[in-house]
Amino acid sequence: MSDSKGKVLVIDDEPVIREGCKRVLSKEGWEVLLASDGEKGLQMCEGVDVVLLDLKMPGPSGMDVLEELLKRDPSLPIIVITGYATVDSAVEAMKKGAYDFIPKPFTPDQLRLVVQRAYEKRWLEKEAERLRQEAERTLQDVAREKGRLMTVIECMADGVLLTDHQGRIALLNPAATRLLGIREREGIIGKPLWEVLEAKPLREAIEEALSSETSKVISQEIKRSDLWIRAHTASVKDFHGHNMGTVTVLEDLSHLLELEKMRNEFIGMVSHELRAPLSAIEQMINVVLMKEDLGERERNFLTRAKDRIKGLVDLINKLLEVSRIEAGMAIQRREPLDLKEVVQRAVDLLSQEASNKGLTLSLELPQDPLPPILGDPQGLEGVFVNLISNAIKYTPNGGKVTVSVGLEGDYVRVSVSDTGIGIPKEDLPRIFDKFYRVRTRETRQVIGTGLGLSIVKGIVEAHLGKIEVESEVGKGSTFTVYLPKRV
Repeated sequence: MSDSKGKVLVIDDEPVIREGCKRVLSKEGWEVLLASDGEKGLQMCEGVDVVLLDLKMPGPSGMDVLEELLKRDPSLPIIVITGYATVDSAVEAMKKGAYDFIPKPFTPDQLRLVVQRAYEKRWLEKEAERLRQEAERTLQDVAREKGRLMTVIECMADGVLLTDHQGRIALLNPAATRLLGIREREGIIGKPLWEVLEAKPLREAIEEALSSETSKVISQEIKRSDLWIRAHTASVKDFHGHNMGTVTVLEDLSHLLELEKMRNEFIGMVSHELRAPLSAIEQMINVVLMKEDLGERERNFLTRAKDRIKGLVDLINKLLEVSRIEAGMAIQRREPLDLKEVVQRAVDLLSQEASNKGLTLSLELPQDPLPPILGDPQGLEGVFVNLISNAIKYTPNGGKVTVSVGLEGDYVRVSVSDTGIGIPKEDLPRIFDKFYRVRTRETRQVIGTGLGLSIVKGIVEAHLGKIEVESEVGKGSTFTVYLPKRV
């Protein structure tokens, strides 16, 4: 409650009472208004906080004034001053709505105490009303926001599925109903998840989110005969970190699947149509280069043309490889493999290239046999050839490239480290993106398509593995491939 005092109206026909009340209350900081009869009091009552009212006055009686004051402001605290009546008259006044009574004669302390209590009642009632109105406004705002939010959710193209902490469905919008193949939306709210959802991976993701102590997002793809859906599931926590339920957003990727198919078909068609004429041009150039009377200038031009054709053929091959990976055909065949042998072949293939550049290419193999992995020998050899070739390309003359193989937990690890130019920190997050190349002064002279590392990542992930990179500008890079050992 505020420390500032309020406004008190004293209605009494005795000047001594009026002036005495004013003197006592003014010293306490109250603003005191005086009225000698009920008629004047009714004219002065606007905005007062407490009224001291004598029951016996000329003109309108105290009871009549009491009733009129309460009619105008039912919550106004009125203290009845009585010097003639019995207790019955005071009780009657309080039955009509008076707050309290004070008998004549009264002491200053009695006056201060009863006025203070009345004012506190007035303040508390006002504060309660303010809080009630504020709460009502808040509830109305919440209801309006809820209505707007529900309208947005109902109209969303993406599906939205909410569950409570027990895995019961709390909300399901029309898009989610369609994407999940639920025929009847009516009566579904409150039902357990496992009674409604046929998609087992989504049920498992929601159950995992319900038991998770964090709010991590679980993403997965759900493929049905006619739909391709991407689902993102996360738990919803309260302010104390307790699990309140889950939210799942479902994204329809079916149209992207069709576009992806069209794109891959186009790339395949263009690649095949380009590769045949390029091969013919390369053969013609080779025939011309075999002539002994060919001038040096013409020979240089033709050699450059041949190099460009090789670059185009390499780009076409990589585009076809990307298409195969995105179509889910990254692995041509699976068989048990000794990864040491696969890596050894890649190193042997590139040892001469490293030697020509004055680089030291070394291979570190464990003495103990490694557990076999299940994979595509040609695809994995291509992974390591690509990584080692990149290390050679971006390492200056006299540098070192080290390939090491080992066992780490449930994975067979292959690391390719170099003492090359390194990768800037800001480029690392995009280093595996398609067509992305680091643009620095040192990399301008190196020819490439920006597809190699994207292909590497695709093949590794198709083998249920992962690839990581660490790098420091001027000191070199390390690419590490982890492939799960065969159980």
